[in-house]
Amino acid sequence: MSARPTGAPPRTRKRPDELRSHQWYGTDGLRSFSHRARTRQLGYLPEEHLGKPVIAILNTWSDINPCHAHLRDRAQAVKRGVWQAGGFPLEFPVSTLSETFQKPTPMLYRNLLAMETEELLRSYPVDGAVLLGGCDKSTPALLMGAASADLPAVFVPAGPMLPGHWRDEVLGSGTDMWKYWDDKRAGLIGDCEISELERGLARSPGHCMTMGTASTLTAAAEALGVTVPGASSIPAVDSGHDRMAAASGLRVVELAWQDLRLSELLTREAYEDAVATVLALGGSTNAVIHLIAMAGRSGVRLTLDDFDRIARTVPVLADLRPGGRYLMEDFHFAGGLPGFLSRLTDVLHLDRPTVAHPTLREQLDGALVHNAEVIRDRDRPLAEEGGVAVLRGNLCPDGAVIKHIAAEPRLLRHTGRAVVFDDYRTMQATINDPGLGITEDSVLVLRNAGPLGGPGMPEYGMLPIPDHLLKQGVRDMVRISDARMSGTSYGACVLHIAPESYVGGPLALVRDGDPITLDVAARVLRLEVDDAELERRRARWTAPPPRYERGYGALYQEQMTQADTGCDFRFLARPGAVPEPYAG
Repeated sequence: MSARPTGAPPRTRKRPDELRSHQWYGTDGLRSFSHRARTRQLGYLPEEHLGKPVIAILNTWSDINPCHAHLRDRAQAVKRGVWQAGGFPLEFPVSTLSETFQKPTPMLYRNLLAMETEELLRSYPVDGAVLLGGCDKSTPALLMGAASADLPAVFVPAGPMLPGHWRDEVLGSGTDMWKYWDDKRAGLIGDCEISELERGLARSPGHCMTMGTASTLTAAAEALGVTVPGASSIPAVDSGHDRMAAASGLRVVELAWQDLRLSELLTREAYEDAVATVLALGGSTNAVIHLIAMAGRSGVRLTLDDFDRIARTVPVLADLRPGGRYLMEDFHFAGGLPGFLSRLTDVLHLDRPTVAHPTLREQLDGALVHNAEVIRDRDRPLAEEGGVAVLRGNLCPDGAVIKHIAAEPRLLRHTGRAVVFDDYRTMQATINDPGLGITEDSVLVLRNAGPLGGPGMPEYGMLPIPDHLLKQGVRDMVRISDARMSGTSYGACVLHIAPESYVGGPLALVRDGDPITLDVAARVLRLEVDDAELERRRARWTAPPPRYERGYGALYQEQMTQADTGCDFRFLARPGAVPEPYAG
């Protein structure tokens, strides 16, 4: 089926000599002779590839990425689909971004994978692409690079892992890690229980099965219209995941013949629908940064104000951890994203195309919800407004965010005195020091953890609660930082403060004992210190030395933008033409 708006004329199907790969293979020159000869060297017959769309399969599989451990097999399913549709698949290994193991944070390398994706697709004889990813930063990185290259493309989400189990409890990876680690620190469980939890928390390949960053971003990709329908929630080890991968391979060949490029799909309307989806899911705060960056690559200016505006128009309907009760497998069998979006049709742009259908309206036709506890009715939401709020004030002039549905309600309007940590290591070493005088009403402040200060804006934002308070039963406090936090985290954590402290943002001026007010309903984060005193402090502030003197880190340091504009590289985010390579 042609992916075009209803009523539009049929798309013209390309001739074989109009394919982009024809420049490499189809001319009479020396270079084409060389390209054909080297393809024979690979063992391929002429009839296997000449005159057919060449499909790049960009695979983020690696031995150290448990979220993507199955993608080597899924690439074979994609190839199966491409071959069946008459295309020619070629698999490309690309950087793997493992949220589990990569330090200081894979966020430092998101733009590197985006750059690699763009340049691979541009420099090789490629007519279309299938992008295999899912662990937090890989989804936006692949789509940012593919959007910049602007070829026909389909995204294949890695899928959530199976639910965790411990004794008689169902575990959510990430969320229950934080919960039970706090229980251990509070003395409620011991080493034996922790050992059992280690074995039961993550039971299969796939990304976190809560509505953390991975599930949030793959759901956003589906809402953008760049996956086949229902792809984002299929459990990683379900046979349906294999079928989805094959269907994606089948579909991308047709997109290549039609020359349906990502620029026709990734419109302002698509990004607004992705924002609405994330907010109604109660999704990760990390989606704010990534969607802003992705939109920028598509020539769409998406801002924090757009998130706050849309948040006021959509309820939270997904009862998923960390803000709710259920896990992604429950969501999948409750109807997945098609069923979920069928509850939001009044706020979506239904007449835009997707990779699979002429319009989103047709894609959602017949979508059903099978469990109204997991995917709520509109008259029974978990929250009346979207799950992320954008804050403003003298502490965050360029904005900050909070996932307020995952915080204790008593803290959503709070004033407390600051306890300041200048870096994460110092915080780790001193958080339990009685001399700090931390009470449950204190406001914990972490600085130098932003895009440049972190470096890479690590997921430090869910600052640990001191042991003595955990033992008293305290499980949430107001915590403020220029860091991010895992989408599987929870609590009254104000994040992404912009500009960050490392570049002299107001967070750099906070001192121990300063009163700080958080008022989520009013969208306010304010340092209760007068302007004259802040100016005196600013005059005494000195910039820290650069983190890197050479290498990729130096490029990162030179080009990185702040959280409110997506943390992209300036030279990648800016508009401008890039010439097609000459293959003759």
